[in-house]
Amino acid sequence: MARLAAAGITANQVTLAAAGASMLLGVALYAAPNVPALWLLLPLFLFVRMALNAIDGMLAREHGQQSALGACLNELGDVFADALLYLPFARLPACPTRWVVAFVLLAVICEMAGVLMQTLGASRRYDGPMGKSDRAVACGALGLALGLGATPGPWLEVAFVIFSALGLWTLVRRVTRGLAERGAAPAGRA
Repeated sequence: MARLAAAGITANQVTLAAAGASMLLGVALYAAPNVPALWLLLPLFLFVRMALNAIDGMLAREHGQQSALGACLNELGDVFADALLYLPFARLPACPTRWVVAFVLLAVICEMAGVLMQTLGASRRYDGPMGKSDRAVACGALGLALGLGATPGPWLEVAFVIFSALGLWTLVRRVTRGLAERGAAPAGRA
């Protein structure tokens, strides 16, 4: 991180580079979902992307690069990257599109809920069990299995049904815990 800062690399550049690389891999996976080598890249790339996400935050905090634009790029870049990297699963045979789309939509809504709680006076919510890192581990494991030769089948549908259920649980936890932190009245009361 110190070397990046010394070289004049900004947190926003790191964020944009991660989003751009996510787009490239996502498009490649979408275009060629039957190429195992591409699926093997997914877990490795997700690990690198998480590291870049940490680096852009540290650059921003420790080198005075925090900005409203940076916050927007960080939040939107994460949602953009998730969608691009996880939607290609829907192109696999025996992987119902509806469950992959449900999983991705819940991921977007969960991140929105996390940010929304911050605007309501609570902290930015990162509650799980299916937060950003959890999604990366889960989808990285699927990518690894596919890359190592697992045949797409009903197990993918089961996985995305479970991931979607965990996403819904995450959404409920983020909202309820955020409201509790804020000291809001229970649901249904003014």
